Amino acid sequence: MTALSKLIPNRVYEKLASDAQIEAAAHALESHGIQVIIAANSEEAKAQVFKLLPEGAEVFTAASRTLDSMAIPAEVNARYDSVRAKMALLDRKTQGREITKLSSIPEFMVGSVHAVTEDGQVIIASFGGSQLPGYAAGAGHVIWVVGAQKIVPTLEDGLKRIREYSYPLEDERLLQSLGVNSAINKLLIVSREVRPGRTTMIIVKEKLGF
Repeated sequence: MTALSKLIPNRVYEKLASDAQIEAAAHALESHGIQVIIAANSEEAKAQVFKLLPEGAEVFTAASRTLDSMAIPAEVNARYDSVRAKMALLDRKTQGREITKLSSIPEFMVGSVHAVTEDGQVIIASFGGSQLPGYAAGAGHVIWVVGAQKIVPTLEDGLKRIREYSYPLEDERLLQSLGVNSAINKLLIVSREVRPGRTTMIIVKEKLGF
């Protein structure tokens, strides 16, 4: 695929889940060890994020259109021990290992995901994989902010959503920002959280991110 290619996102995946679908997913996630908070809108969701972050905590904000649309990274940089602020001071060519460590084992990690199934599975796709170690095990606590359009019936539907919707939009974003194509290089599927109280998902009844 060249940098001139144009992928068309399948807009069916922009439809918000029904209240019944949200409740089904929330119940399944809770049974799998993931705490769920349901927020009516992005303002309520943002308030919930900062309720979950203790004052002075070390926080890493994963790259996320959802977080950017809510101005969460900027507020974290201003109010908390920001991992991104620390990383910005390092040289990627000579201190890449230090950057990887910082992003992989923060005290708190805030981000989003690409699909959530009604039976409680979570799917994250990545070009490089930098956010995956923290989500999977490295971060002490994980907070995911997820628009309700990302809820799908099954795991296969979630993978299809990534291929047909999330990927084309990310490809377009990367072309505009860096002039290169994206790719679904790495996938993380979370079926259960084994550490009680570690992971919280805030499901927002709005279309957020992709």
